[in-house]
Amino acid sequence: MPTFEYQGRSAQGQLAKGQMDAPNTDAAASALLEQGITPVNIRQLAATSKTNVDISALLGGNKVKIIDLIMFCRQMYTITKSGIPLVRGIRGLAAGLKHLEFQRVLNDVAQRLEGGSALSPAMGKHPKVFNNLFVSMINVGESTGSLDQVFSQMAFYMERDEETRKSIKSATRYPTFVIIALAIAVTVVNVAVIPKFADMFKQFNAELPLVTKILIGTSHVFVNYWWALLVVLGATVSGIWYYLSTPQGAIFWGQKKLRLPVIGSIIDRASMARYARSFSLMLRAGVPLNQALTLCARAIDNPYLAMKIERIRRGIERGDSLLRTHVQAEMLTPLVLQMIAVGEESGKVEELLAEVADFYEREVDYDLKKLSDSIEPILIIFMAGFVTVLALGIFLPMWDMYNVQKGAM
Repeated sequence: MPTFEYQGRSAQGQLAKGQMDAPNTDAAASALLEQGITPVNIRQLAATSKTNVDISALLGGNKVKIIDLIMFCRQMYTITKSGIPLVRGIRGLAAGLKHLEFQRVLNDVAQRLEGGSALSPAMGKHPKVFNNLFVSMINVGESTGSLDQVFSQMAFYMERDEETRKSIKSATRYPTFVIIALAIAVTVVNVAVIPKFADMFKQFNAELPLVTKILIGTSHVFVNYWWALLVVLGATVSGIWYYLSTPQGAIFWGQKKLRLPVIGSIIDRASMARYARSFSLMLRAGVPLNQALTLCARAIDNPYLAMKIERIRRGIERGDSLLRTHVQAEMLTPLVLQMIAVGEESGKVEELLAEVADFYEREVDYDLKKLSDSIEPILIIFMAGFVTVLALGIFLPMWDMYNVQKGAM
């Protein structure tokens, strides 16, 4: 089916542009009119343009990002609070978007609303954009008549969650670059530097130290069996990737990354902050306790912790208290468990959970600021070890050769 690029005006007079698939120009114009857009210009795209769009989609260029959803929630908060009809508001937002995929999704949501659907089922038709947590919160907002507050709370939740993600990525970027640079240096030394010294040592028939023999042997493998190294590396990476994609592997990695040196505790507390924040958000909105825990398990983005949260849910359904199930899960610190106990006794669990999330987020922010200071000594030790082995392997036989020549003179 051919693709058409269009420009038009919404019912509010706003400029609307984008792309759509249609059998012909008349069908495209009719589809736009049904969406409340008066077409001004419609032209068919060439086949090469369609190919470019597909390549962009294949590379993830049309993925709706968290920042897009945050802006959408803030705008929808304003729209719902001011009393603007949902269809008109969503059409207006879609008309002003430059993100073609998000524009298509919002136009489809608006079309479903016009067909009599509620907002949450309409959004549920696009799980890649609106996840289960998002759709459930919108459903609660529709049921309780507090849709504006739900959009505001979702914007706040996603913003805090994204800030934590960016902080962790920023803190781990420096050591990642150092490790990559070290790997490149090891490869260059083994391929270009050590073979020249090996030829020189061979000419003198010198007795080589063990360190030098190891370096020469490693260089020999790099130079002559590089293809085997690539095969082994590719097979290892593929095997690990396949294992981690299985349920057992995902749970295994979810547990192990919480115990990584230096950054494991940070990842653990960031996950706990996300769990407490989402749990508080849903309880505040009126989501039933067992359903809230199920959604938290899906939102935690760690299969190992999700498994523990599911155990908490099953304990709640058996009649256990919130405190008892969390103690058995061994997820939270004693101080946080005390806060949950107080919240359960006072009937203010959602408020105490929000305090728990703030507590963990402050700890994560503090540890992230110190992360570089903690990692730098480890990286320096690795660099020093590499340089020491290289220096001993190259210079020890050169000193021996110099002493032999000096004695012969």
